[in-house]
Amino acid sequence: MDTGYRRIVAKLGTNVLTAGTNQLDLGVMASLVGQIARLHHRGIEVIIVSSGAIAAGKHKLGITKERKDIPFRQVMASVGQSRLMQAYEQLFAWHGITVAQALLTKADLSDRAGYLNARNTLLALLELGVIPIVNENDVVAIDEIKGARFGDNDNLSAMVANLVDADILILLTDIGGLFTADPNRDKGAKLIPRVDRIDGEIERLARRTAGVRGTGGMETKIQAAKLATASGVAVVIASGREPDVITALVSGEAIGTFFPPTGTKMESRKRWMLSGLSSRGKLVIDDGAVVALREHGKSLLPAGIAEVYGEFERGDIVNVVDARGEKIACGISNYSSDDIAIIKGARSDQIQRLLGYEYGAEVMHRNNLVVL
Repeated sequence: MDTGYRRIVAKLGTNVLTAGTNQLDLGVMASLVGQIARLHHRGIEVIIVSSGAIAAGKHKLGITKERKDIPFRQVMASVGQSRLMQAYEQLFAWHGITVAQALLTKADLSDRAGYLNARNTLLALLELGVIPIVNENDVVAIDEIKGARFGDNDNLSAMVANLVDADILILLTDIGGLFTADPNRDKGAKLIPRVDRIDGEIERLARRTAGVRGTGGMETKIQAAKLATASGVAVVIASGREPDVITALVSGEAIGTFFPPTGTKMESRKRWMLSGLSSRGKLVIDDGAVVALREHGKSLLPAGIAEVYGEFERGDIVNVVDARGEKIACGISNYSSDDIAIIKGARSDQIQRLLGYEYGAEVMHRNNLVVL
């Protein structure tokens, strides 16, 4: 079966690459590399987002104690990153394939120029027949408080899928997909083969499952799936221990949990806006405004805004949520947070009187909005 997938992002988690041990399992890696190599030779473009650097560093230094502090993780990543890449280089060389390392941080993608530069680099590598291997630059990305880190490779993989306009994001883990309960604790847990929309119930289910090694559990995978599907990318969460899992998924076999795209492929500016990397604040809108945006494709007017959070200026990207906190849209604001605090709930024809000036009737014009 031809699924039509021509550009794939495959996220390989720590638990997969180590086969549940404390070191990289070269046998497992060789199998995964072999599958990707077969796809590559068929003309299918593949980008790998790989975990495993910290595990490789801990093994190299003989450290078995579990620690989560950032300086320790940076040191382990610094030692392990070269070993991880060396393993990939040797394994892909057997198949006559060149690989390239790409280390990213949120700061690299937070402005549109950086976003486009990263996109152009990855696409140029694919055009040259090179397989990019992407990881977060753990050695320098330290400021979690200010949000400089992606925090896990699940969200990074979704960002890469968004970045390169991938057809499918494959998240490989040590669990066979999303289950009705934690399969490690509940023998009656059943696999959910397909999720058409990620809602509050699906997010609550995801919180019941967590990984042991690495930084991402099922919750982060659902977050990643939500971003990727909104960008027009299909997502599968599956077990990396399934035989030939990558090639089977690309051939259309039903393995794991499948999330179809909820949005269409969009132009680069809107994909960047959707990423949320540059969002500066949040607007809470009422139910009428939600309907206007989602069902009628309208602009966001001040009358539909209930609350404003954060500090931002005119031209900044701002998230839009409903009264329950669910993200509805994001877009470029025509007014600053201070301005919106004054005009929220008001009719558009009152903006001039309330502010003494106006930049238009809309807080966000529909052409500058991405609705989820």
